[in-house]
Amino acid sequence: MARALSFDISRVYLRGARVEARAELPLDDGLVTVLFGPSGSGKTTVLRAIAGVDRPDRGTIRFDGEVWFDAEARTFVPPQKRRVGLLFQDYALFPHLSIAGNLAYGLGRLKRPEREARIHQTAERMRIADLLRRRPAELSGGQRQRVALARALAPKPRLLLLDEPLSALDAPTREELRGELRRTLEESGIPAVVVTHDRIEALALGDRMVVIASGRVRQVGAVPEVFSAPADAEVARAVGTENVLAVRLVSRSGGLVKVRAGGLELTAIDPGHLEDEAFACIRAEDIILEEAPGAPSSAQNLLLGTVATRFDEGVLTRVGIDCGARLVVLVTGRSADALGLVPGKPIAARVKAPSV
Repeated sequence: MARALSFDISRVYLRGARVEARAELPLDDGLVTVLFGPSGSGKTTVLRAIAGVDRPDRGTIRFDGEVWFDAEARTFVPPQKRRVGLLFQDYALFPHLSIAGNLAYGLGRLKRPEREARIHQTAERMRIADLLRRRPAELSGGQRQRVALARALAPKPRLLLLDEPLSALDAPTREELRGELRRTLEESGIPAVVVTHDRIEALALGDRMVVIASGRVRQVGAVPEVFSAPADAEVARAVGTENVLAVRLVSRSGGLVKVRAGGLELTAIDPGHLEDEAFACIRAEDIILEEAPGAPSSAQNLLLGTVATRFDEGVLTRVGIDCGARLVVLVTGRSADALGLVPGKPIAARVKAPSV
């Protein structure tokens, strides 16, 4: 029987919010699963249920053939017996203990020589050996993140659970530690589940993605697959696809389909299961803008319209265009200036069929 983590749980809160989540995740060595979705979607509820910190109202949780929770059978394995490593969003380090004391917290079952050896081994691996005598208040945000991860890894857990592990850091530190966290998770060989609502983190950290929206699992798949082929309109919006258009099928031929949204007609690769009505999704960065009227090319879709809005966002510019339907486009600020993008300017947009 293949090793897997599976959950089929329901949790209802006092204010009526409901989480009903179901998935089965293979436990391949070092595989990182991202629980992804907007704030309040139920990601942390699922993670805390897996950890045993929260008890669902109904359902089951199984890990590697063991039943951790079964509401009907009244089975509940407490957190300490599940042998999971849990990294909280705020790291939850003990302020009165040294860093060595924090790492020792989950190692009480080991004899002192073995415990000290484990602390130093983990500290060397996480590059915090020079911090062992300090207190958490004396550390930077990045150092506290490393310590919290080291504390989760020190007991050699069977499963790592990380709740928004980089959200407490400033943007430069987050960028610096993103790749380091991925390498650490790979090198540990321990399967991990990471909660995040950040698209860049999901792409950088995850092998597999579980999209949770409105308290339900909407799609499970490889991270690139979910981002490029969302299962439905809600998943598309959750993963940041800016353009989600309700369309009707016009025709299909030669592996291509034509669909219409209002006054806009698009050619796309035929997915093979398209019915009369569907949603067409186009990522904002996959649309190319040029001076109108443009010339036909292999891009398949040449859309003529006008600039409706322009918002500068650092090095990028977000442009809204009207071309029979409203589309959002992301271009560099330099390109936006070179094209003179201001509301009312005629513009041509190109979209390749595989990008729809």
